[in-house]
Amino acid sequence: MRIPKQITVFIRAGRVAHLATADGGGQPLVVPICFAFDGKEFFSPIDEKPKRLSPQRLKRLRNIAENSKVSLIIDRYDEDWQRLAYLLITGRAKILFRGARHRRAVLLLRKKYSQYERMAIDERPIIVITPIRIRNWGNL
Repeated sequence: MRIPKQITVFIRAGRVAHLATADGGGQPLVVPICFAFDGKEFFSPIDEKPKRLSPQRLKRLRNIAENSKVSLIIDRYDEDWQRLAYLLITGRAKILFRGARHRRAVLLLRKKYSQYERMAIDERPIIVITPIRIRNWGNL
């Protein structure tokens, strides 16, 4: 998928996104995520921020295992509503545990978020999202 430069700039400026997953029965879940984008795919780690479950038992990972269809929202809010904008990305997700893509994702995430330099995200699962469709709204 070829992504226009204006959209790529908006994506890379985003600090947080919201990931929507659904289980096999269609029950939705939306969670805020940190992410990196390599120009083709989005990467989001299961990091060391406090969680009630082990990484493999998290609902978002179980949902992706049952149903790989996901949506991602990256938005910009401003009190000046002329500046409101968002992207709605629909795509397919997988979980990476190791390998070249996992290592590349770790590098991108650590470059974007200094907090990840002190976290063992290289030892934890990473969600990779391949976009199928991107819709934009507002003044990117």
